[in-house]
Amino acid sequence: MPGQSCILPYAGQSKGSEHTFWGQGRPLALGPWESGHARQTSAIDSLPASQPAIGPAANAAPGDGVGSGLASPAEGLSLAHQAALAAWAHQCSTCQRCPLAQGRQQVVLSRGNPLARLMLIGEAPGAQEDELGQPFVGRSGQLLDQLLAAAGLDSNQDVYICNVVKCRPPGNRKPTALELAACRPWLQQQIALVQPQVLVLVGATALQAVLGLKGPISQLRGQWQSFGGCACMPIFHPAYLLRNGSIQPGRPRDLTRADLVAVREHLLASS
Repeated sequence: MPGQSCILPYAGQSKGSEHTFWGQGRPLALGPWESGHARQTSAIDSLPASQPAIGPAANAAPGDGVGSGLASPAEGLSLAHQAALAAWAHQCSTCQRCPLAQGRQQVVLSRGNPLARLMLIGEAPGAQEDELGQPFVGRSGQLLDQLLAAAGLDSNQDVYICNVVKCRPPGNRKPTALELAACRPWLQQQIALVQPQVLVLVGATALQAVLGLKGPISQLRGQWQSFGGCACMPIFHPAYLLRNGSIQPGRPRDLTRADLVAVREHLLASS
């Protein structure tokens, strides 16, 4: 049924090969859910084939610019992959599909490593992101980077970061259904180009946009979701964590760190 998702302790389920790689002038092929689940119709309904597993890099440490060995360096992009990403970025940056285009400074596409097996998807750009052209660069982004580092993940090498909506909504309000629908094809194509193994869905808006799940993020965070053979981990949005600053065990910041540790352990187990 639309919006259905399977909550499970993810155990390395491999992704299918029925999805078409975007960048050759062909539309994405929309594959069914695995294990007999119905395909999503109200959310993103296509995912790419899986990335090859990458082994740990020697002498790597989180935050040292080398990464933790969970992904190939971005310099390893093939010319064809670079060209496909550049073509996507050019088309997306000229988008006029919704009224957000009229008030933006620029389209905010991504930061991080496009060869990462971990893709982190947030809600929409804020004022600083709109100015600088990168997602999660304000106070929320700084906290996110700290939480990733605490979990042993390098935000420059181990993660590819983007948003569901690529333009800033006025006043940093929540994106409307129209705006989410207008941006959905861009995110579908972005996922197909990056080919992540794990998606981290940051906040309730990203969770609903990608999986079609509605409900309190406090009840859904920390639970592995299965979508098209890809493992998805919902977490609290760092903007919420800024308003809930306690670092005591069991509080939102501590729970988010634990969720990201679980993500890293999953990636290591599937390397």
